[in-house]
Amino acid sequence: MANVVVVGAQWGDEGKGKIVDWLSERADVIARFQGGHNAGHTLVIDGEVFKLHALPSGVVRGGKLSVIGNGVVLDPWNLLEEIETIRKQGVEISPETLMIAENTPLILPFHGELDRAREEAARKGTKIGTTGRGIGPCYEDKVGRRAIRMADLGDAATLEARVDRALQHHDPLRKGLGVAPIDREALIAQLCEIAPKILHYAGPVWKVLNEKRKSGKRILFEGAQGALLDIDFGTYPFVTSSNVIAGQAATGVGVGPGAIDFVLGIVKAYTTRVGEGPFPTELDDADGQRLGERGHEFGTTTGRKRRCGWFDACLVRQTCATSGVNGISLTKLDVLDGFEVLKICVGYDLDGRRLDYLPTAADQQARCVPIYEEMPGWSESTEGARRWADLPANAIKYVKRVEELIDCPVALLSTSPEREDTILVTDPFAD
Repeated sequence: MANVVVVGAQWGDEGKGKIVDWLSERADVIARFQGGHNAGHTLVIDGEVFKLHALPSGVVRGGKLSVIGNGVVLDPWNLLEEIETIRKQGVEISPETLMIAENTPLILPFHGELDRAREEAARKGTKIGTTGRGIGPCYEDKVGRRAIRMADLGDAATLEARVDRALQHHDPLRKGLGVAPIDREALIAQLCEIAPKILHYAGPVWKVLNEKRKSGKRILFEGAQGALLDIDFGTYPFVTSSNVIAGQAATGVGVGPGAIDFVLGIVKAYTTRVGEGPFPTELDDADGQRLGERGHEFGTTTGRKRRCGWFDACLVRQTCATSGVNGISLTKLDVLDGFEVLKICVGYDLDGRRLDYLPTAADQQARCVPIYEEMPGWSESTEGARRWADLPANAIKYVKRVEELIDCPVALLSTSPEREDTILVTDPFAD
């Protein structure tokens, strides 16, 4: 049976939630492999809207096992709130339907405090644009070998030792930022209180997934954010704190790379970005405003307005290469309805040199001027189209040109937030 990895191939917000939900109906296991509750997925099912942050998108589908892998950093208090919210919408979540890796690092209250204190200290300088939810500081503790993980909640002595090690690092750091020391006893009390509420979800995810795979079950690996926010291959330093590209799917849950059969990259028919950082095709004009209004471009998690611009084929070709994308899901094609002229970035001018990729150095990224190719738009509506025959000729030409420029075929085409409004070209789960 084929196993599929879904990754965002731009700066996030590409519409992964809908596509993962669409695919999850045919999967047996949905495994989240990186990120934290700074990411958000919006699902629309039979007219009801589900907003997910830490939970895998598959939780809304009955009979599936949803997994939070070790590559995720998890805020246990936020997770319990999210579970309660989803339950009120009629979705049942239990240890039979949700498993959290025992080696998943926990986001603690002081992580968010540090995150926000750093952003405040940088208010007169260059902000990274963090959500302030403690994602970065938790990943720092993970690689610094001072993280508190799910398994640590099961033993009081181990937990206290882990807390002491973390405080040895964090209290001096907080003092330098003018933040009060951490209340050790209060923190331990909080952790002891929440432990029994969350530990029953913990399990050996690596073992369960390898057993599922050997028994022929289909696994859908779900990423958060987008490849251009990858800590190594994104627009550094304006990136997230984890690896987002498809290779992380294996290490983020504990399976070998051979477990990945198909990588599906999710791509908007235009480009958006939240927060700071380079954005070569950004539009500060009426077209940019129109894209934002038609696309309802506000972040699921933060509510922040997204920056909008034309489709950047150079960037998507780049992310398709770094993630080994086999096919893309092109979303929000309907947002382009009514534009007389559409532009696609086919290269950059850097100080008189033409480049077909975005350079690594931040100063060079800032100086890249997009080189555009223009295409005629279409006046007809593509919203809700479910067959190629339902699309205007110019819309088909646009999609075909995107395929040529990114050197990757379109596997799925999404024409509205509704999961049924999807045109299947290539089945990612095909054996």
